[in-house]
Amino acid sequence: MSERDDILVGGEFAAFREAYAPAVHPAGTAAVRETVRRRRRRAAVVTAAAAVLAVVIPVGANAALHRPDPAPGPAQTATPTPSETSVSPTPPPPAPSTASPTSAAPDGRITRSQLLAARVDLAAWPGYAPKTCVSDNVRLRSGPLRDSVPTLLAGPRHGDLDGDGATETVALIACRYGEVFAKQVLAFDRDAAGRIVTMGRVVGTREGMDDITDFSVQDDGRIRAYVADIQPCCDTPAWSPQRQWRTYAWTGERFSQTAGPTRFGVDPRLTDLTLTAGDLVVGPADGTGNRTATVTVTVVNKGPVDVAQLGFSDFYTIGEPAGGDLSRCRTVLSEGSEACLLDGLPAGKRRTYTFTFRCDPPEVADGQPALGVVHYDSEERYWNDLSGKDNHVRLRTTG
Repeated sequence: MSERDDILVGGEFAAFREAYAPAVHPAGTAAVRETVRRRRRRAAVVTAAAAVLAVVIPVGANAALHRPDPAPGPAQTATPTPSETSVSPTPPPPAPSTASPTSAAPDGRITRSQLLAARVDLAAWPGYAPKTCVSDNVRLRSGPLRDSVPTLLAGPRHGDLDGDGATETVALIACRYGEVFAKQVLAFDRDAAGRIVTMGRVVGTREGMDDITDFSVQDDGRIRAYVADIQPCCDTPAWSPQRQWRTYAWTGERFSQTAGPTRFGVDPRLTDLTLTAGDLVVGPADGTGNRTATVTVTVVNKGPVDVAQLGFSDFYTIGEPAGGDLSRCRTVLSEGSEACLLDGLPAGKRRTYTFTFRCDPPEVADGQPALGVVHYDSEERYWNDLSGKDNHVRLRTTG
C-alpha cells in the first residue's frame, strides 16, 4: 500500500469516528476491560483483513477525493435508541441522585415516629404558659397531654403546601398549663440535606380563639383548622364553645387565613332571660313547726332565641317543693346542682309561675332564699345567658 493510500484510508476512518463519536457514551470499567480482551482476540482477524483492504480501498479512496464526507449508511451501524442519545436542543433533566440547582424539592413527608425522633423549633407559646413549654430545639412528646411539655396532639397529615410539587407535613402541637392547653398547628418540611425543619406556624391559640380541636390538609395545599372561642375545662360543658372552620394557605413567606370567619361574634345559640319575683309569703306554722311559703315569679324571654325548656335553680334555699307549678317540674342537674324543668318560652314572650315550698322557720328567718332561671334546650343542655345579671333574684320574706 502506497503512502497516498494510507492517507486516504486514514481519512475514511477519521470521518467515521467524527460521525459516530457524539453518540457513544463512556462505558464502565468492567466494560472497558471486556472490550480490550475482545480486541486482542480479534487482532489476527484484523491483520488478515488488512490485505483485503489493500486491494479494494484504492478505488473507494480515489472516489472519496471528489465528494464530501457522507453520513454512515444503514449497513454500517444500528439506529441509536432514545436512551443513548438525544436530539433535543436542551439537555435532559439530571437523575435524582445528581446534584443540580434545578433538582426537585426535598420530600417533606414525615411520619409520626420521625417527627417524634427529631428536634424541631416551634412557634412561641403564649406568655401565660409555664416555662416548661419550650419552643427551641424541642423533642416532642407523644400524647396524651399529662405534663406541661410540648406534645404531638394530632397528625401528622400531608400535602403540597407551597406548590413545589413535593409533600409537606402538618401537625397539631400542644402544651398544658393548668387544666387547659396552648395549641398550635405547624407545618414541617425537609431541607436539602434531609433534615426536618419548621416551615411555619399555620395558626395558634390566642386571645379570642382559645382552642383548636381538629385540622385537615386539602388537595390544593390549603389547611382547614377547627377552632373554638373557649376551651372547655373544669365546669364548662363540652357543648358550650362556638366553633368555626377557618382556612389557611402559604403565601410564600408565611401562612395566612384565606377563608372562613375571622372572629367570634355573639353566640347565636344564646338568649336573654329576665326573672322577677314577688314576696315570698310565709304562712303560719303547722303542728310540727313547718311553714308553707309561696312566691310568684315572672320570666321574660327578650330573645333572640326560643327556649325549649325553662329551668329554675336555687329553690333548695327556700325549702322542699310542695305544690303549685313545682308539682309539674322534672328535676335535672344544672351546673352541679338541681334544677326544676318546666315549659319552654318563645322569644318575646313572658310567663308567670307560682311556687309553693315547705320550709323550716330558721331557713326563712335567715333571709337567704333565692331563685334563678336557666335556659335549657330540648336535649337538656343548659346555656349561658346574654345578660346573666338579671337571671337571679333574692326573695323578700313576708308573713
